Amino acid sequence: MNPDTFHHLDKVRKAALAFPGATEGTCHGTPGFYTGKKLFARLREEGDVLVVYTFERETWMEKDERIFYITDHYKNYPYMLVALDKVCTADLVTLLTAAWRSRATKRLLKEWEEERRDGK
Repeated sequence: MNPDTFHHLDKVRKAALAFPGATEGTCHGTPGFYTGKKLFARLREEGDVLVVYTFERETWMEKDERIFYITDHYKNYPYMLVALDKVCTADLVTLLTAAWRSRATKRLLKEWEEERRDGK
């Protein structure tokens, strides 16, 4: 396992678990982040790559294909791979926010909007 895995996992965990109803479990033997039973991100086996749910992967891949990419395995799925040793924190948070929002229930979205409005 990559020696930076724990650093990467802590960074992802901090961002992913900040959302209402977000939980951590496992997916394919690695840490995965869920809203309800819906996966929105998971660490890949290498430990330095994040799999994130997105319908905007072409936009992200155009931004920097060294950071945002897919393999043939993900070609037909709404997921993208993110190189955690290269992605900036702001982009990571933006990606995780969009992934969580696209998978969250209306109730959780409302709760999140209220928290943001109240400055929490």
